[in-house]
Order: sequence, then structure tokens, then C-alpha cells
Amino acid sequence: MARPDVNTVRCEALFASALQRSDEPTPADVRLAILRTVRRLGNSGCLAVVAQEFGDHPESAAERMRWVRRLVEVTVAENQVAAAIHTLRYRHRSVVTTAA
Repeated sequence: MARPDVNTVRCEALFASALQRSDEPTPADVRLAILRTVRRLGNSGCLAVVAQEFGDHPESAAERMRWVRRLVEVTVAENQVAAAIHTLRYRHRSVVTTAA
């Protein structure tokens, strides 16, 4: 069985979380919701919630998944920019040691 990519798992976890559009979540809120939901349900539990919602309420589930995918995309992009800035800021610093 093929393993899902990381963003798919993130989307499933965020979909299964209690986070709502009306919460106006920040990227930090998104990361925390994903982390907590994966810890609570596991990957397969998140997928089960997604499947159940698409079975019971396909129209609203599709709308939520579109919203979730946009949030994950923005959050991942923000993390990549932050990592790049960190790398540029600190890669040229040399380690200074003091004599004991």
C-alpha cells in the first residue's frame, strides 16, 4: 500500500479537527490543530473522519476540504519562507569557542 504524502495527511488531520473557518485561524493555529488531531486520532482515524463526512455530507465536506487545502498550502509556504530566512540569517555565522 502506498503511503500518503505529508500534505495529504495534514489536510486529513485538519479536516478532522475542530478548527472552523469562523475561528479565523493563524498558521500557528493550523499547525497546532494538525498536531493535536493526529495525536488524538492517528492517520487512519483522520482518514476515517474524512470518509464519514464525505459519505454523510458530501457538499459541505467538499467545501471544508477546499478550505483546508488552502490553509495547509499557506501554512506550509509560510514555514518554507521562515526556514529559508533562518538559513540565510545564520548559515554564515561561525562558531566561536572560548579557551577554558
